[in-house]
Amino acid sequence: MKNLALLGATGSIGTQVLKVISGNPEYRIQSLSIGHNLEAGIRIIREFHPSFVSVQEKSDAATLAKLFPNLSIGWGELGLSQAATFVEPGDYLINAVVGVVGLLPTIKAIEKGINILLANKETMVVGGEIISDLLRKHRVTLLPIDSEHSAIFQCLRSGQRSDVSKIIITASGGSLREYGRDRLEKVTVSEALNHPNWKMGAKITIDSATMVNKGLEVMEAHHLFHLPYDQIETVLHPESLVHSMVEFADGSIIAQLGVPNMEVPIQYALTYPKKQKNDLFQKMDFSKAVNLRFQPMDFERYPILELAYEVGKQGGVLPAVYNAANEAAVRLFLDNQIRFTDIEKIIVSAVANFKNIKKPTLEQILKTDASVKEQILRNHEVNNE
Repeated sequence: MKNLALLGATGSIGTQVLKVISGNPEYRIQSLSIGHNLEAGIRIIREFHPSFVSVQEKSDAATLAKLFPNLSIGWGELGLSQAATFVEPGDYLINAVVGVVGLLPTIKAIEKGINILLANKETMVVGGEIISDLLRKHRVTLLPIDSEHSAIFQCLRSGQRSDVSKIIITASGGSLREYGRDRLEKVTVSEALNHPNWKMGAKITIDSATMVNKGLEVMEAHHLFHLPYDQIETVLHPESLVHSMVEFADGSIIAQLGVPNMEVPIQYALTYPKKQKNDLFQKMDFSKAVNLRFQPMDFERYPILELAYEVGKQGGVLPAVYNAANEAAVRLFLDNQIRFTDIEKIIVSAVANFKNIKKPTLEQILKTDASVKEQILRNHEVNNE
């Protein structure tokens, strides 16, 4: 049996994790976090019977305590770390929360010797060097759950790492891929949230539309696979059937294909190194015509992705600045307080005006994240007075 801690149980990835393991006696959810969605969280508690649950608000913790008197409950950032470390060394943390809030619980889990199944890309983006050092020190495993990084991980098993020429991360182009830049100024929230291929949470869907999501994936791939940025390529692939590729020194390319479905990489991380049959998974149907299109990445259309490469190469706290500015800007856009195109402007401005700190400590990273978000939100309030 694999004992699991699950952060972000009510989110898009979290609910798919629960679907994959539901009814499977090989897995036991020992602890989880449910954020603000108390109604969904209560259903999950009743079905999976965890021993510890963390929520975001203290008032919600009090509500759960009345409903489940035998359940251990935490709240806030401390509760998140408690949920992450509730399992034992050698067990597994599935980190499916969104944002930099996932960094500290991951660190705490690694320090306890808990293996990591990672869907929270911000952890590696802002703390990649710290995480990599801790993984070596505590000799724990980290496996990616993101479809692109899972695909790369699987493709790399086809050859020697020393023979890798480059990795190729595919991008659908997001919900607005048919829009020219002249149309982006008036994009509504509902338009930006209408992704043609994937069903995801609101924040990641907006990130897909701006291509920030791909920028974060590039920086995450740099740390996960220990490759320089010049060996990480991004290409447009509207069908989202090829999840990523690896090119080897002889020019051969290994690709991982499948119907767009996060449950497959989730299960692979859980069953690694085995690939387990699951009758619930939809398979590609080659009795029908299948088209695969690939286009060079258009950095004029998606300049914020090009900026991600520059930020990644500079390193230090700039990836944290890029990520924090995006989190704040997306929040403002989803609240209908800024235009879609303002997201790019806010990120570019934040990166350009921040003095970099090389080899930052965890404290400096978290302080940078908080200060960048606070400054952006404060500036927006001042400009709207």
